[in-house]
Amino acid sequence: MPLATRQPAAKAADLLAWYDRHRRSLPWRALPGERPDPYRVWASEIMLQQTTITAVKPYFERFMARFPTVEALAAAPSEEVMQAWAGLGYYSRARNLHACAKAVTESHGGRFPDSEAGLRALPGIGAYTAGAVAAIAFDRPAAAVDGNVERVMTRLFAIEEALPGAKPLIREHVLALLPMARPGDFAQALMDLGATICTPRNPACGICPWREPCRARTDGSQESYPRKAAKKAGVTRYGAAFVLLREDGALLVRTRPNKGLLGGMAEVPTSDWRADYELDGAAQDAPFATRWRKLGTPVRHVFTHFPLELTVLVAKAPLAAQAPLGMRFTPHGKLREEPFPSLMLKVVEAGLAALKPPPSAP
Repeated sequence: MPLATRQPAAKAADLLAWYDRHRRSLPWRALPGERPDPYRVWASEIMLQQTTITAVKPYFERFMARFPTVEALAAAPSEEVMQAWAGLGYYSRARNLHACAKAVTESHGGRFPDSEAGLRALPGIGAYTAGAVAAIAFDRPAAAVDGNVERVMTRLFAIEEALPGAKPLIREHVLALLPMARPGDFAQALMDLGATICTPRNPACGICPWREPCRARTDGSQESYPRKAAKKAGVTRYGAAFVLLREDGALLVRTRPNKGLLGGMAEVPTSDWRADYELDGAAQDAPFATRWRKLGTPVRHVFTHFPLELTVLVAKAPLAAQAPLGMRFTPHGKLREEPFPSLMLKVVEAGLAALKPPPSAP
């Protein structure tokens, strides 16, 4: 008799019983007996894409204080939204978040649709987010499959197919287990199980509510799941970043185009980012004709698809200098209001440190 037929079946009731005792307390999660706020559920799910809970918590709390309702978010200027998002990365999420808030306010009277199909029709909401919001906010029987859930399911059923190809099969398994009662709690329980028990390394199988039916635990192969297709290493790109400080302390900055990488965020002027970028030609990419000084240590940053290495060039401009078209001089006291992504924060920090006058001799 095959081993699989001798193992007990996983039951949603076992997972929910565990969740009732061990559920995490999260700032966007309703307490037991409370009605979830769809706005908070949706905003948290967007923030948590490609980002850890630890990183998101302080951003979420500040974001909710600044934009307490979907109407407040929709009415805010895009620059303010991007500034509030700065540092969370994957900035297209912030643009989509703002666009979605406007759509909910203008087309749905400030109320989120309560179905997966209705949610999918909104800007920036894909299959996972639609399932998560439908289940958690509206208790709809929907599958919300994130990285934690993929890990739990591939171990539970010993799914050999590699990700991302295994996603449809994982979704089928989630739907087969999904209870008609408490689907929102089930979705959150699966996420909590993956985050706290069924972890990538050293899973706590001995206290897992599904330890008996878990096929990977039975043969001791937990950490080999999920299978993942080999990723191709991205080719490093290079470029130059120009930190120009005016005599009054104002910094030359510009806003990146809304579409594309880091769209809508602030930056100091840069060259194109290319694998074949020649630093000797950086002067022709400079935004201002002056004497530029190259810093010895480049700023390195890793995006999802490629590493980047920016050589920082610094210079000072006279007080009467005017910003080139499409750029602006931001006073030093207002630099914190600029929505710099983490890459640009590193560039600006390095450039401004190099432009500080040396300490006077005693």
